Amino acid sequence: MTIPGRFGAMCAFALALGAFPLSAQSSRQSAPMMERYGKPYVMVTINGRGPYRFVIDTGTGADAFISPELADELQLPTASEAMVNDPSGQGGQRAPVVLLESLELAGVKFYWVKAIRHTVTGEAGTCQGLLGFTLFRDYLLTLDFPNRQVVLAEGALAPDGENKVLPFRMPDGVPIAALRVNGQRVEAQLDSGGGGLTLPESLAAHQKWEIAPVVFATGRTLTTRFEIKAARLASDVTVGRYTFTHPVVEIHPAFPLVNFGSPPMQSFAITFDQKNLLVRLSADRDHFTLTAPPSPTRLTNQPQPVRTTENLVPVG
Repeated sequence: MTIPGRFGAMCAFALALGAFPLSAQSSRQSAPMMERYGKPYVMVTINGRGPYRFVIDTGTGADAFISPELADELQLPTASEAMVNDPSGQGGQRAPVVLLESLELAGVKFYWVKAIRHTVTGEAGTCQGLLGFTLFRDYLLTLDFPNRQVVLAEGALAPDGENKVLPFRMPDGVPIAALRVNGQRVEAQLDSGGGGLTLPESLAAHQKWEIAPVVFATGRTLTTRFEIKAARLASDVTVGRYTFTHPVVEIHPAFPLVNFGSPPMQSFAITFDQKNLLVRLSADRDHFTLTAPPSPTRLTNQPQPVRTTENLVPVG
């Protein structure tokens, strides 16, 4: 099985002149969130037109991606240029950055959004764009998977000793928090666009297995191909107070960190507070099982700044 690249996670870069939001009515807005193959899809309007189907990908450190077809339909002007690479650091290609006068989700309008124009793959069919993590910098973003809702609210989270609320860092616009694999504290990207619970080869090499790793897919970057393996750990993975008992994981040679993707997120309402760098995981139980993901992890592509383009700067 060959997996095409998707856009988002890993050391992505955001755009300097980012979107700024205005709430339509109250300080808390919500909208339906359609879950397909584990990924959160929402409907948005752009420049007053739509609705259009976008995926929310917290593993993308830019504000947005938009498909070339939709960009052409809306006659969006090109604002600048970005480089699109993948986490392996091999290869890359230039992509136009277009300007959205307004983008509306859940009753909140974001103005002057810069979106990278590039094909966006959606596992569940047509996907016309992607909303990245940094778009929600001024809000509490909640992805409520059990109730299929996305919520944008004002306010702040408070630390609780890493019980349900965890600190995270976002050196490149992507949330990275700590979890434990067999008791070892490691960093993980919290990636709603990710396909599973993925371990880098360097960490997997030191694990014991209930079911040994086997090749189950072939992935590719922009320039290379590689094997993706799956296995069942003989130990647990813990995130705050929550435990995944002997989960099935993927082993990915291109990921330098653990990737906590959408399948392990399915039992949680996850709230991100970018201003205070905190994330809260809420669930109705403390122990979970995790079987094989619905589709293998798709290798992420990341936008990077072109040095000759003044409008693009790294966020860190």
